Amino acid sequence: MTDDGSTPRSDDPSRRHPEDFMSTDGVNAPVPVAAQATPAVDPRLIIQQEGVAGYLKEFRRRLGSGELGSLPVVLALIVIWAVFGSLNSTFLSAQNLSNLSQQIVGTGMIAIGVVFVLLLGEIDLSVGSVSGLCAAIFAVMNVTHGVNQWVALLAALVGGAIVGLIQGLFFAKVGVPAFVVTLAGNLAWNGLMLQILGANGTVNLSGHDIVSRLYTTIYGQVTAAYGLALAGVVLFLAAALQEANRRRRAGVPYRPLSDIVLRTAVLAVIAFLAAYTLNQYKGLPLALLIFLIFIVVLDFVLRRTSYGRQIFALGGNIEGARRAGINISWIRISVFMIASTMAAVGGLFLAAQIQSASQTSGGGNLLMNCIAAAVIGGTSLFGGRGKTWSALLGALVIGSIQSGMNIEGLSNAIQFMVTGAVLLAAVVIDSLSRRTQKAAGRA
Repeated sequence: MTDDGSTPRSDDPSRRHPEDFMSTDGVNAPVPVAAQATPAVDPRLIIQQEGVAGYLKEFRRRLGSGELGSLPVVLALIVIWAVFGSLNSTFLSAQNLSNLSQQIVGTGMIAIGVVFVLLLGEIDLSVGSVSGLCAAIFAVMNVTHGVNQWVALLAALVGGAIVGLIQGLFFAKVGVPAFVVTLAGNLAWNGLMLQILGANGTVNLSGHDIVSRLYTTIYGQVTAAYGLALAGVVLFLAAALQEANRRRRAGVPYRPLSDIVLRTAVLAVIAFLAAYTLNQYKGLPLALLIFLIFIVVLDFVLRRTSYGRQIFALGGNIEGARRAGINISWIRISVFMIASTMAAVGGLFLAAQIQSASQTSGGGNLLMNCIAAAVIGGTSLFGGRGKTWSALLGALVIGSIQSGMNIEGLSNAIQFMVTGAVLLAAVVIDSLSRRTQKAAGRA
């Protein structure tokens, strides 16, 4: 009993009095979130306290709660390479893997833009047509009309951004569903591309223009590939140490040095093995270098800037984002502009790959491959989860399937069916993962 004769209140939430959840005017107030959910244990604390055992415990916890991350796609890639490598040794040759690293750049660039749209929980069905349209703009301006190649390149990229602005305005301001806007855009931009190409329907690139050189240039010096590998490892280590130091100063859990060293070592093995493979053929393709730069820069934008956090917030809970003061319209418009601009970049690389812009540019199964690359790589169709590295992993999976089947002489029909099955598997895994996370109280 207290001095006033009342019963003392317990700190146990299950024994709290009803008045604890009443507002000052007597109306029932919501139960505090902290009283409802069990706080999650930071994995950095587990690893710090238990070492290797902590790693295993954290790994089991993530699997049990559906937090699979990139594990499924990495395992799929290992299986694909093992199967095709066992069927034909040519698949794992330095020449084939080097060519594969170039061939995935066009699709991968477009897939990066698709990742941004998927993070909002939306879809862009126009990226294929936009890629063909921007390739046509560059080819016609530079080849047909003799415009300076840099001006033509800038015009193609600006054209892609304008397309995204138009579609974003219809979606964010007018309220037309993104699916409908981009489906209409898929038809309209394809028609505009045909109009720009004119009666001939095909414009061949000179092979000496900036776009062709960006795709075909290969740095044959051994130091180029190894230098890139070293730079990537050092950059990762520096960023990890800075993050740990920042969190330590803030008094919050941080990754221990042993964890950072282990992650850096794994990255170093992968990076230098890739560099060794490239050097066994011709060297480091400039197109691959540009692709990696786009991935790293846009990954920084997503994970280290307020703009990126707003994208994730909007994709995770639009109403919560609105109440937090996020400019919903601006985020939506800007994301569609990023997607269309990346479609322009990808379209230029695809045009350089076949040395022309034609009526088939941006057509075929390009759209499906780009969306599949983003989803297979680990970006959720439901929004709020994904990263730019998904584009690289997904493009590698799709490119590996196509390359392996081409070596085996299998038809396009089988390639389509296998790619479709892999895409379906990725979506099923994503759905099951979200269901498991909800059951574990982490979604």
